[in-house]
Amino acid sequence: MARGPGDSTGTIRQQYEDYPYPPRDPADEAKSLRLGSPSHLWELNHCVFAGRLDLDRPFRALVAGGGTGDGTIMLAQQLADVGAPAEIVYLDLSDASREIAEARAKARGLTSVSFRHGDLRAAELGPFDYIDCCGVLHHLDDPAAGFAALRDALAPDGGMGVMLYGAAGRTGVYHVQALLKMIAAGRSNPDRVEAAKRLLADLPPTNWLVRNPFVEDHKTLSDAGLFDLLLHSTDRAYDVVALNGLVEEAGLRIAALIEPARYDPDTYLHDPDLRASVAGLGWLERCHFAELLAGNITKHIAYLVHGANTADTVARPDDAKAIPVMRDVPAPAIARAIGSGGKITVDAGGMKIEAALPPLAAAMLRALDGKRTLDQIRRALDPVPDPAAFQEQFAQVYRVLNGFNQMYLRF
Repeated sequence: MARGPGDSTGTIRQQYEDYPYPPRDPADEAKSLRLGSPSHLWELNHCVFAGRLDLDRPFRALVAGGGTGDGTIMLAQQLADVGAPAEIVYLDLSDASREIAEARAKARGLTSVSFRHGDLRAAELGPFDYIDCCGVLHHLDDPAAGFAALRDALAPDGGMGVMLYGAAGRTGVYHVQALLKMIAAGRSNPDRVEAAKRLLADLPPTNWLVRNPFVEDHKTLSDAGLFDLLLHSTDRAYDVVALNGLVEEAGLRIAALIEPARYDPDTYLHDPDLRASVAGLGWLERCHFAELLAGNITKHIAYLVHGANTADTVARPDDAKAIPVMRDVPAPAIARAIGSGGKITVDAGGMKIEAALPPLAAAMLRALDGKRTLDQIRRALDPVPDPAAFQEQFAQVYRVLNGFNQMYLRF
């Protein structure tokens, strides 16, 4: 977590020295790579570089407020896996967090990362092709200053992946934060954690946090998770309109929101008259309508580019040379999950959504291996469909799977 001079730096730094967050054990690196958003390589390539990131040239990235290293380790490992030359700069104020991140990198033998102690608003390390700032800006006394500093460090054609808390999905969090400020302010950090545990155990069933199934850090009773959720000294949440205001004030623009389908009212609305009523809204209004309708977006994950960059930076499924790549679930597994009605069930932040796929979906997915282009996938089908029919049906598959962040495109 990076902070600036003259604000609550000391308080927050001490929090992350006492409770590095998220809690991670470097020994776990031998088991699996922890994936997330933003900064998954194929996700950022899809959203910021239209799927055309040149991985043969050196890629320079900054992880601003790197914490215990999730984003740093994921991106460094994925770049190493494809043999891409890279320089990743990790920056944080917490020595305890940095030591965990360094140990994780060492356990994996990652050599592309340099670890630095510092404040994201004071660093002059740019320009960077890509900047990760996950879970940091909403803890700054002046988030606008943080956005401006990151903008200044970003290359003109570069991009940024950020995560900020979502207001609707965190209903109840700030009520309990207020209660704890009334009864635990001024105590030592361990005493505040103990007070939080006692209060959580005694909350009535009508309390908004108790009734919110989408916030879970406190349920594990991990001291680091509990402190970060309920005892943080500087914490705010945003709706998507307020987030967009911050972004535009910094001279940036939102290129993509993750997951796209969760910001689409049509994901939730089935009544045709209601769908027609929101069809005329602008993109941002539709996103805001969807987040208020769903109520379960606890964090906004956004990819940003410079406002002056007017290119369409998001890959589109209208080029036969595009290569579809999957994220968490292998394509054949999704093909097997398609029901008799041509539908799959997806999880949208704890809400089950049925999504319809076209007749060729299963065959397409069985042919998808992360290496074949769309044209090669089409030619692998039997019988081979004509290009127009294939394109129409693939666009439907893409809309569903990319909408729920399971499919990207690369070239």
